[in-house]
Amino acid sequence: MTIALALSTLQGKILGSPWHLLAVVALVPCLYVLLNEFTRASTRVPGMKGPRGLPLIGNLAQIRTNAAEQYRLWSKTYGPVYQIQLGNVPVVVVNSAAAAKVLFGQNAQALSSRPEFYTFHKIVSNTAGTTIGTSPYSDSLKRRRKGAASALNRPSVETYVSHLDVESKAFVEELYNLSLALTLNWGVRVVSQEETLFDEITHVEEEISKFRSTTGNLQDYIPLLRLNPFNTNSKKAAEMRMRRDRYLGSLNRDLDDRLKRGVHKPCIQANVILDQDAKLNTEELTSISLTMLSGGLDTVTTLVAWSVGLLSERPDVQDKAATAIQELYSEKEPMCSADDDQRCAYVAALVKECLRSVLAAPRDWDLGVETDSSARFFTVLRLALPRTSIRDINYKGTVIPKDTVFFLNAWACNMDPDVWSDPDVFRPERWLEQPDAPLFTYGVGYRTCAGSLLANRELYLVFMRTLNSFRIEPHDTMDWHPVRGNSDPTSLVAIPQKYKVRFVPRDEMALQKILAVS
Repeated sequence: MTIALALSTLQGKILGSPWHLLAVVALVPCLYVLLNEFTRASTRVPGMKGPRGLPLIGNLAQIRTNAAEQYRLWSKTYGPVYQIQLGNVPVVVVNSAAAAKVLFGQNAQALSSRPEFYTFHKIVSNTAGTTIGTSPYSDSLKRRRKGAASALNRPSVETYVSHLDVESKAFVEELYNLSLALTLNWGVRVVSQEETLFDEITHVEEEISKFRSTTGNLQDYIPLLRLNPFNTNSKKAAEMRMRRDRYLGSLNRDLDDRLKRGVHKPCIQANVILDQDAKLNTEELTSISLTMLSGGLDTVTTLVAWSVGLLSERPDVQDKAATAIQELYSEKEPMCSADDDQRCAYVAALVKECLRSVLAAPRDWDLGVETDSSARFFTVLRLALPRTSIRDINYKGTVIPKDTVFFLNAWACNMDPDVWSDPDVFRPERWLEQPDAPLFTYGVGYRTCAGSLLANRELYLVFMRTLNSFRIEPHDTMDWHPVRGNSDPTSLVAIPQKYKVRFVPRDEMALQKILAVS
């Protein structure tokens, strides 16, 4: 009764005076911000250092365009493991190889889950589901990982060699390899990049990659933004979801038809379907399709795009690679054997160095943050997909509670000066000197990328055949700026701006001959 009376009295005063109404309108947001700050403070990990950021948004404004580099710079102040605040969500950021080994290696099971983000999980993925990499831990996830592992182990990868052969030849001919993801997963080729299906898939998957960003969707961390009736981000996410559902359904129906008629070729999706032990339902099979598609279009093709630009400006690296290749294959045979499983040690090392980092031109930039020379490097997947702890973790005396979000800063870990004496130098030879050194681009621990064996095999063959067929020369100036040179700095994957290079045949007659036969 007392509360009802107070509310009635307050209502009377508000209605009786416009000044009282204005005071309430001004007071409510202030109270909301104040209460929200108490909430934010209570969610932080007790005893762990880290920048607090601004009211409501936390550190979001500071990490919108170059998050990985900002995280690395903060580690100089707060140590290799610290916490940030994205909206009301506390996030533990891991920035060194040693800390990653302890947290993600020794606590692999505790860090086996993924957080759910509003834009990607609730809008983009509410029909076809999520990829294996973005799914929270569950029994279904375990079944999908088991099914994918059986289709991506070394013996299974050998059955895809014919696809790698065809597509890497096509890459040399077209200097473009995006259709490989389709061939590997569904056993069907998209013959030309001009085809409507090809254009649709590449466009939609590129847009969806932006919704997987851990920094690009403010509504993931600030729930008030979801109430905006003019929210174009949510509308676009829903549109991309519907367009993806259409081509996924078409590709899966086509494969089902070929399986029934017994005319399918070895491919990932068919291997998973035919695996009697996997026992996956339709939604789980779709999840694996999404996983292979996003992995092929995000990581592999983006790495090739950066690497071709890099190699055009590093003739010394090209020459070393060509010399190493020609110890195994003549320049007269530009298409080295598709069965070659990384026999050329230098090219295998070149692939790993490109996965570790792509070196920009030596110049200084204003990045909007304090920076140094290692800011000129690109790791294609700068921040590994985030994790969520499913139980408490004790790290150096600090208890990090269950359900905490963790970011692995792959950029910083790949550049760790405690691992490499010269992290700022692009030098493939380092992997011949330290073959067991850690590489963080595929992640670490329980949720390491299941397709890393296949990706390494794809990249190796593309590098071998391209570098044995061509000298790559710069045509225009490539923008290596870590923010400006990135087509979308907030995206999960670093994608370069468009550029041109020249591909000059090493032996034009030999190349024409082999392409004519192909």
